[in-house]
This record gives sequence, C-alpha cells and structure tokens, in this order.
Amino acid sequence: LEPKNLPVVVHPHGGPWSRDEWGYDPEVQFLANRGYAVLQMDFRGGTGYGKKFYEAGFKQWGKKMQDDITDGVEWLKKEGVADPKRIAIYGASYGGNAVLFGVTLTPDIYAAGVADVGASNMFTFIRTLGPEWGPYIKQFYEMVGDPNDPKDSIMLTEISPLFHVDKIKAPLFISCGANDPRVNRAESDQMVAALKKRGVVVEYMVKDNEGHGFSNQDNQFDFYSTMEKFLNKHVKNKK
Repeated sequence: LEPKNLPVVVHPHGGPWSRDEWGYDPEVQFLANRGYAVLQMDFRGGTGYGKKFYEAGFKQWGKKMQDDITDGVEWLKKEGVADPKRIAIYGASYGGNAVLFGVTLTPDIYAAGVADVGASNMFTFIRTLGPEWGPYIKQFYEMVGDPNDPKDSIMLTEISPLFHVDKIKAPLFISCGANDPRVNRAESDQMVAALKKRGVVVEYMVKDNEGHGFSNQDNQFDFYSTMEKFLNKHVKNKK
C-alpha cells in the first residue's frame, strides 16, 4: 500500500545547533509503531551542512527556521502522504519552541502540539540562562537576539508564543522538569496559565525530579503513554 492520507507527527530537532541523522531513533520508531508518519527536517541553523547553512539561522528563531518546517509539512500534503486534518507537531527543547511557534504562526496547519521543555517568553527565557553559559551569553545574543537591544526586542516580542496565545487553536500537551536549569519551569507555567485563561485545551505534566528532559524511566513511560493517548484523541482518531 502506498503511504497516503496518513496521520503525521512533525518532529523538529532540539538544539537548534544540531541535526537529524539517518539511523535508529526510538521516538520515531515509537510513533511509527503507533501508526503515524513522522517528518524530521534539518532546518537552517543546524550543524553539518556548512557555515552558510548554519549562519542562515542566526536571529531566525520563529521566522525562516520555522518556515523551513512549514515547507516540509506543505510538501507532505502536496505529495498526498499527510491527511491535512491530522497533522501534529512534537519536539523538545528548541523542538518544543518550534511546536509553540508552529501553533501560533501557522495555527491552521496543526491539529495538536506536544511541547516538551520549550520556552514561551523569549525575554524571560534568555534572562534566566544560568551562570554556566558564561561567555556564551553574548554569543546567544548574537545568534538568537539581545533582550536589551531595542531592535532585537521587537523581534523577540514577535516570536514569543506567550504574547500570541490568542492565535492558538490546537490542543496542547506541555511538559517540563521542575529543576530545568536551561528552560526554567516558569516558561511552561506561564504558557499553560495563558492557554487555560483563553479556554484552549491543554494537558500539563511537571516532574519534580527532572531537569532539561526526562531521564527517569518511570517518568519517560508516563510521558510517552500520555502523549500517545493525547495524539490518538486529537489527531489519529480525529473525526
């Protein structure tokens, strides 16, 4: 049978200064086993494709980097692989950001989103980066945006999903670790509060014994089983 009209999970990688590679990926295998087509894409800003490709992502969070993801989704729809009404987006860390960017910038594309340890307010996210970042803070300002620069502040406001919750239609499953040193728990707390205030369907999972990503096996089981039920309800079995 040709893969046509399938439920899809778009799965942008974290980093964002990393890349997806050919090989076994347990998350992709998990989702494929549950009947989803999975789209991974190496959007601009990633590593391994040369300096020009890498630098093309500078100050493009929520902008051209997100356009690359959207282009991939549109290609799947054009090829007939994706059922346009059953497309979800799931990611962690920068991938979690991409989920929140996706449901605010392109709210009509996604039937649901799963955002793990994703930042919602670029100002609070950048200002709470820990001391371990040290000299890399300045580099982060140059590559992502400087909250103290008036011009960058306009851009950071545009790409902060928290300020655009009025555009969100898709139900969301948001998760985080209470002790995350990279993406503070407040990033998820404030997003969930704003979504609930607007009446958007949102499930929220916080694990007190976790940091940036779930490493405890029991928490992993809980997360993936919850995600499976969430995606089945809002995507796979969507009428």
